[in-house]
Amino acid sequence: MLKFPRIAFLGSAALAAVLASGSLAAQDKTEAEWNAQKVDAKRSQIDATAGAALDKLLKENPAAKELYGKAYGWAAFDNLKLGFFFSGGGGKGVAVETKSNKRTYMDMGSVGFGLAFGGKKYEVVFLFQDSATYNAFVDKGWEAQGSANATAGKANAGGQTGFVNGMAIYQISGTGLMANVDLAGTKYFKDKELN
Repeated sequence: MLKFPRIAFLGSAALAAVLASGSLAAQDKTEAEWNAQKVDAKRSQIDATAGAALDKLLKENPAAKELYGKAYGWAAFDNLKLGFFFSGGGGKGVAVETKSNKRTYMDMGSVGFGLAFGGKKYEVVFLFQDSATYNAFVDKGWEAQGSANATAGKANAGGQTGFVNGMAIYQISGTGLMANVDLAGTKYFKDKELN
């Protein structure tokens, strides 16, 4: 009878160890290498990763490019999600006011339970319609309550064609834009060290 709790405990312990370095692995650094970097180097690395994700989105999705032209701001995060009975993920990112280019560095994390095995690396890009939505995301943080289903179809696969509740959300994997953005249980919040 104790086999399942023991397996679940060992699985969650292994997941916790991987997650401790998982958000850092998203930047292709070991935990020790990441921790040894100075704040400016960490910011530069996050900026480069976020900029590459935004560039990829705008290149692959004309509707996102149009929304970006109207957006007050944007944010991009690099994420590693793993699962072994318990699932979790972590990553780092930056939120940017489009006109001023003011940057707020942020963290993300998620925890869940279920029959999840394996890992997934992806980026998430948010476009914010107005200052109120952007400022609430940055100042108060944000928690995804469920899957944000993007508009499907050949022309619009992998993304929204308009703002919903002041945001458009895109998830990009190694193979490109994904038609279903699953951020359930993910929290986004300011990074105390980098701001």
